[in-house]
Amino acid sequence: MSETSGRVPTLVPSARAPDGAETARLGKLARRAFGAAPRADGARTGEPACRGGHGGRVTLVGAGPGDPGLLTLNAVRALQAADVILFDDLVSDGVLDLARREAKRMMVGKRGDRPSCAQADINALMLTLARAGRHVVRLKSGDPMIFGRAGEEIEELRAAGIPVAVVPGITTGLALAAELGVSLSRRGEAQAVHFVTGRDRHGDVPSDLDWARLADPRSTTIIYMGGKTASRIAERLIAEGLPADTPTLVARDVSRPSQRIWRGTLDELRGPFPLPSDGPVIIGIGTVMRQESAGAELEREQVSVRKAR
Repeated sequence: MSETSGRVPTLVPSARAPDGAETARLGKLARRAFGAAPRADGARTGEPACRGGHGGRVTLVGAGPGDPGLLTLNAVRALQAADVILFDDLVSDGVLDLARREAKRMMVGKRGDRPSCAQADINALMLTLARAGRHVVRLKSGDPMIFGRAGEEIEELRAAGIPVAVVPGITTGLALAAELGVSLSRRGEAQAVHFVTGRDRHGDVPSDLDWARLADPRSTTIIYMGGKTASRIAERLIAEGLPADTPTLVARDVSRPSQRIWRGTLDELRGPFPLPSDGPVIIGIGTVMRQESAGAELEREQVSVRKAR
């Protein structure tokens, strides 16, 4: 088994400070990229559309795994137009730094095994703020639609007649694949990719997963929130027939400077958890995970070439 930590820093700094003309040009491009979307009549406005007593709305925004560079343009636009931002505990400071300075920021928790805001309270807060005419951005780590309870929030808002939109984000499982240069559906090795939760609402191993399908060696399984249940999940998969030597990977703080990765086998995962599990942890299981080393070497080689230019 092995472990690595840290990420490759940005190695392509600007060769010179921009002059006045270039600064103006870059500013214009930035406004075009991150400003409000054009209205139907071609006009633009910097004011949120929800100003007034009955114009409130909610935008669910995916914050990605942590690196603010992985945000979409629409996510930044929403943050720049927000009156209030309700953000989860795992949203990074770098993402919040891109929000409009005047926007009020409110952390609403949502983290396993720690004190958190009840979902009903979050729903009620969104409704109250939107009814007061605010543009509320509900900022969620990863993608709102992947284990983010977005469905419950959307249903509640729609039932109350509150306009709601969703801006997708990069879910941690896909960010991990990109970090490692691993294709989760590599031809000839994985015919299916499963995203599953490693815990139920009581903190136990989910009893209603299709374990026989997850134990198919021709598939890749990504497990979210499985730090506390990893050993039992490994035992169940092996009992269902997945080879004990199946390549397995555990990652913490994907895309962040504190990123750490452990590599081993499914059998080794039955032992003590290899990384601190008090942070955002994700587990990857499948034969494609053995391709990770080649992917990392290719990334380092490309970075070295860019740096030498």
